[in-house]
Amino acid sequence: MHSQHTAYRTAATLSRHWVRGLACLTLFAVLGACGFHLKGVTPLPFDTLYTNIPENSTFGAQIRRAIRAASPNTRFVSEPGEARARLTQLANNQSMREVSINPQGQVEEYELNLTFVFQLTDDKGHLVLPPTTLETIREIPYDSGALQAKQGEIGTLYIEMQQSLVDRIVRRLTAPEVSKAFNNPEDLPIAEPTAPAARTPPNTYQSPIPTPLSIPGAAPGTGMY
Repeated sequence: MHSQHTAYRTAATLSRHWVRGLACLTLFAVLGACGFHLKGVTPLPFDTLYTNIPENSTFGAQIRRAIRAASPNTRFVSEPGEARARLTQLANNQSMREVSINPQGQVEEYELNLTFVFQLTDDKGHLVLPPTTLETIREIPYDSGALQAKQGEIGTLYIEMQQSLVDRIVRRLTAPEVSKAFNNPEDLPIAEPTAPAARTPPNTYQSPIPTPLSIPGAAPGTGMY
């Protein structure tokens, strides 16, 4: 009797494991069909990459770190002619505007905006990824009586927005259609020549932490500096 009970429990356990395993396989199949991929290594189709995004900026360091993490075999080079692919920054703009003002004319809320435009070409100038615009927007309540705290909060939010853009850029670069285009460039258009500033940009990086006078409505002499 005891052996029969044990056999029954063993069969029931195996059945539960089988059902769970089948459920996991079904879930992975559904996620795969939706285009979902676990974050991790996704090798790029090229082993050398040049970018004109300044390396000594927070954004430049973030994008290099994220690409190396996703594609460890991809190496950044300092000269365009040494690269099999070129990630070109066409625009990188940061802005902040008032979206809410109280009856006394004081700002109650700001909208923060980051816009990044880029393209990817191969070493022959084929346009692997056409000019692509990514934008991230956040809103933040504001209190002129706590300028220092809000200044730090705005700076932190800008950095988080930058990281969000970096993640989206890497997802675009590692998309299957980019690998397919890079490996079959015959039908791709040739990119238009970029301006000298786009090829070798000056170090115009702007800190995401605004100074007091860069916050519209802040009174002179009320900040940290």
